[in-house]
Amino acid sequence: MQGSGLPSLEIAGLTIGVREGVLVLLVLVAFYIGFVLLRFRRSPPRQPAPQPEPVVTPPAVPPVPVVEPVPPAYAETASHLASELLVEGLERELAQLRDEVEVMRAELAALREDMQQELAHLRATQTVAPIYGDAMQMAAAGYDASMIAERCGIARAEAELVVALARSRVE
Repeated sequence: MQGSGLPSLEIAGLTIGVREGVLVLLVLVAFYIGFVLLRFRRSPPRQPAPQPEPVVTPPAVPPVPVVEPVPPAYAETASHLASELLVEGLERELAQLRDEVEVMRAELAALREDMQQELAHLRATQTVAPIYGDAMQMAAAGYDASMIAERCGIARAEAELVVALARSRVE
């Protein structure tokens, strides 16, 4: 190994190269790991810290209530009050249901009116020539003739006729 160019150390006539130094270090690390494992095996296992035992106390026995007989007059009054409370609760619930039905009726009437208006618009547009469909819808919605003429690109006289036709269908 002398000709290889790797550094070497000469101690007491013994030449130690890099390869031998690495082997010596590996052997020392192996011995150290073996020593640690040996100590680990020989050490006693750790015991968990003792937990204090909970103190169990017997539950307290509640005193037995003394039940006295109820006079018949009180029993009748109690049943009468219970039936009155039941009737009052039912009456309140019935009033609430009536209010809800009234609200639903109002909503249904509004929907019916909207549907009738939409049906009138639809009928008006079906019987008119396709050119005047938009004009008829605008007339049914309540626009005046000048606005209809301007938006639909038709003559003012035609727009007035469409408005008159729409009004006659609604009536």
